[in-house]
Amino acid sequence: MDIGQVKLGAASVSRMVLGGNQFSGFSHQSSERDDEMRRYYTTARIRDTFRAAEALGINTFLGRADRHISRVLMEHWDEGGTIQWIAQTCPEFAPHTRGIANAIQAGAVASYIHGGQMDYWVAQGETDQIRESIDAIRSGGLAAGVAGHTPRVFEWAEENLDVDFYMCCYYNPTSRDRSAEHVAGAAERYAEADRAAMVQTIQHLSKPAIHYKVFAAGRNDPAAAMGFVAEHLRPQDVVCVGVYTRDHPNMLEEDLCLLQQSLRTASR
Repeated sequence: MDIGQVKLGAASVSRMVLGGNQFSGFSHQSSERDDEMRRYYTTARIRDTFRAAEALGINTFLGRADRHISRVLMEHWDEGGTIQWIAQTCPEFAPHTRGIANAIQAGAVASYIHGGQMDYWVAQGETDQIRESIDAIRSGGLAAGVAGHTPRVFEWAEENLDVDFYMCCYYNPTSRDRSAEHVAGAAERYAEADRAAMVQTIQHLSKPAIHYKVFAAGRNDPAAAMGFVAEHLRPQDVVCVGVYTRDHPNMLEEDLCLLQQSLRTASR
């Protein structure tokens, strides 16, 4: 399927990309669901999903810059796979630059600072570490970006950073102002007001945006959610979706069809 591509730095990225939370057991639903995803997504099943994405014209994967993800990608590439990797830093790594070094060494085309980490650093005023991280990504020859769950992150970034792209979460499920890491099993909040504020912020950003958590971690009706995305996706933007093929084997193809149909409707 021809879904078009945009440029993030030097990388040409399909307008829909594959997210990796499910591969690492981040369901954003419950601890039990986290464990279920970890057990289901064996290395073989993850590679099957990569191949399915490539067959649909999805050329990019977003996943954590850890040994698990880099090992799966290495196996996939060694088998002839072509999907490219945008690496997410991992807030539990100390120092933070460990994830960036992993991304550079393991062949990522781009890397971005984890949204929880950005929320925390901006809230705490520890912004020197943000600049150092962007410099480290760029020094490795990768496109550099930042993620976040609140408009405040991107308002600060627009005034203070030079990046290649933004990762914009539609929702702010749990505040990361005092801790960057996700707490498994914590109660999460998916508010329409947060989504409205984020898409309004996106319209004023000077760089491409990757729209993510657009389905509210499985809480939103897919057709309605993708229709909302299409109304707010700028020509330079990308949407990221994660799929759980245990629930629905054809989920990725159906999400892509929904995006195509919704973009056609939005352009009328």
